[in-house]
Amino acid sequence: MSGSATSLASWTRVIRRTLDAAGCDGGALLRQAGLDAALLDDPHARIPVEQTTRLWRLAVEATGDPAFGLAVASQVTVNTFHALGHGLIASTTLKDAFERLLRYFRIATDAAELAFSQQGDTYVFEILPLPGVAPAPESTDAFLSSLVRMCRALSRSPRAEPLRIELRRPEPQPRTRFDAVLRAPLQFGAPATRLVYAREDMERPLDDASVDLARHHDALLARHLARVEQHNAVAQVKAVLIDLLPHGEPSQETVAGRLAMSTRTLQRRLGEQQTSFSALLDATRCELARIHMADPGYSVGEIAYLLGFSDTSGFTRAFRRWTGMSPTEFREGSRGAPAA
Repeated sequence: MSGSATSLASWTRVIRRTLDAAGCDGGALLRQAGLDAALLDDPHARIPVEQTTRLWRLAVEATGDPAFGLAVASQVTVNTFHALGHGLIASTTLKDAFERLLRYFRIATDAAELAFSQQGDTYVFEILPLPGVAPAPESTDAFLSSLVRMCRALSRSPRAEPLRIELRRPEPQPRTRFDAVLRAPLQFGAPATRLVYAREDMERPLDDASVDLARHHDALLARHLARVEQHNAVAQVKAVLIDLLPHGEPSQETVAGRLAMSTRTLQRRLGEQQTSFSALLDATRCELARIHMADPGYSVGEIAYLLGFSDTSGFTRAFRRWTGMSPTEFREGSRGAPAA
């Protein structure tokens, strides 16, 4: 797995920018790590994690800074991860932002998996390591610090601060910068890497939320994710379904044709991933329904049309099967809050 895991080149560009700001020759360190600097200007380029891990190690050696990952986080902007960053800041709540991050995280990197769940009066965000993949500890430091900074920036007043942060990495020496930047109880050498926030902070509406912008960026992100996962038949079919559903329920033959493969080949490839065309069509409709239902600007009839249903009653039956509620009951119960 370690040979195939990649991350978005723009993440590496931030590392180079941080090195340059620290007075180091970022370009020389890129070459030493075996990286082609020209790739950093390609918005869709991806860098093998093995190479970025070497760059992180060289960066810490060159700067002598055990908190280099935190310095990188300070250089991250809303454009670093393209539409993902813009989708996050348009989210209606921090909970909505974290759920969006989980859906599209593989655009940024496939070197780890994420989990996010409510646990009593808290929400817990966790980075799950993958077998055979060992990203640099500083990469995790930078990612977590970026999320903490995002939560502070989006929540404004009152600022959302983590209740505690657990890190698998060994305790850095000194740890002063970690305490100063993260401003939360820290546990190093923990069994897992986790951010823990109060439920009220995660569910509080955000001042700069924009359902329209979030929905727009979700559409861009779905297509970007499909490009990232071109080898993944599920992602490919999902991207085609998103395009075709507003024109009516697409047939398996139509989708196979769009992917330049036979229906038999499509069935086989989906079967290899333990799914089927009908199951994927249903799951895609369910996901899109939840996104559109969060936007009060769409009527139930319009959503039914966007999902390729021939009438509202068919959509209502499907929605009740997915959620246990009618669309009207769902909206009344959620009071417009985003669904997972």
